[in-house]
Amino acid sequence: MRIVLVEDNKMLAEGIEKVLLDEGHSVDFFTDGGHADSHLAREGADLAIIDINLPTLDGISITKNIRKRNQVFPIIILTARSATIDRVNGLDAGADDYLVKPFKMAELDARIRALSRRNVHLSSKKEAIGELEFDRTSRRLYVNGNELTLNRRELTLFEILLSRKGQYVSKSFLADTQYGIGSDISMNAVELSVSRLRKKLSDHQIQITTARGIGYMMDEEN
Repeated sequence: MRIVLVEDNKMLAEGIEKVLLDEGHSVDFFTDGGHADSHLAREGADLAIIDINLPTLDGISITKNIRKRNQVFPIIILTARSATIDRVNGLDAGADDYLVKPFKMAELDARIRALSRRNVHLSSKKEAIGELEFDRTSRRLYVNGNELTLNRRELTLFEILLSRKGQYVSKSFLADTQYGIGSDISMNAVELSVSRLRKKLSDHQIQITTARGIGYMMDEEN
């Protein structure tokens, strides 16, 4: 999944980001509420994890803005506030779940899985491209009923390109969504990931086209 993490405690955020990346998710990480809200309005997400106390724009306001834009992805609110009224305010703003700090990473991971199963936007969605069928809920690819195995990076890349099927996606955007915004990652790593994915999909009527200076596009072969 494409997860947006909004947390101004850098140490905590890096810990959460590592767990999410290890699970195969792509993560966009923000410490500023205003920047996060602008990104969500422009790019959306599959799920957002949002702290309440943030610079520029607080988490409750971000949550309200998301719902005002009719964006339906799940939202988990993170906060050190444990009072009932704070929980109520978060849920009334449109959050789907509420996690009080400190928490175990395993609990956050379990809640993400639960929301993924529950959410209409993500659940029971299967999409066909070429000879493949992708189950978004289980994050598995099938060819004639047999699973096609991709590693975590390849799977995240496939999801990003599939969500923008027929459109060019910039190399920098792929780097950000695969490794996190601001990651010190070489663009060669993205090129290598695309090359490996292209080879695995080439026998299944799927092509990944490269446009120099623009990016990559995945679509069915003509």
